[in-house]
Amino acid sequence: MSMCRYRIRLRLFHNPLAEFPLRWVFCFVAGSLGRCWNLSAINGTFCLDQKWRKQVKWIGISGGWRTANEVVEHDVRTIVQSIFNRGDGIVSGGALNVDYIATDEALKLNPEATRIKVFLPVTLERYSAHYRNRAKECVITSAQAEMLIEQLTRLKSANPDALIEHPRNTVCDETTYYERNMEVINASDELCAFWINRTAGTKDAIEKAKSQGKPVSIHSYEVP
Repeated sequence: MSMCRYRIRLRLFHNPLAEFPLRWVFCFVAGSLGRCWNLSAINGTFCLDQKWRKQVKWIGISGGWRTANEVVEHDVRTIVQSIFNRGDGIVSGGALNVDYIATDEALKLNPEATRIKVFLPVTLERYSAHYRNRAKECVITSAQAEMLIEQLTRLKSANPDALIEHPRNTVCDETTYYERNMEVINASDELCAFWINRTAGTKDAIEKAKSQGKPVSIHSYEVP
């Protein structure tokens, strides 16, 4: 994470500051200016250094779950890398393909998952059951279902706050998925959309972000 530094130099004179313990002077100045100050002395000059974390900007990631290709994967990973390299984080919806790729790259860059937020339309337990049922229906493969479940379980283990489950919804359907889209947009400062074959779900996320006046970048693809 990128850091900022602010330095103040203080020179202590014999009169009157020498009459007070140095720690009193330090506590007074540091208390007046902020927290997390470090004191160092160089050639009689005492320096107060403060480092603070850059405020994280959250980038929503939206994209098709049905299919992707090498171009899409390359673009998603490259953009996620640039987001993390500048100290920001991602928000996604925990689906296959674009969401999965983005979260996979994010976990490589941020194993503690402190800059990752994934919103689910239901609890992880119900979400896992839903994906296993979709595999039985041959909508996706069993390998895809287990791959996604393993990723989300690992994310929750790394940082329980990174996985935001919906405690009340009991089913995954169009309504709860679109509600999940709204949660992603609400938690994001801007949206990066990977619009594959002009799917309705990604279009919904784009429209929601635009309606809130948030910046939207759109990467469009046609994938057989």
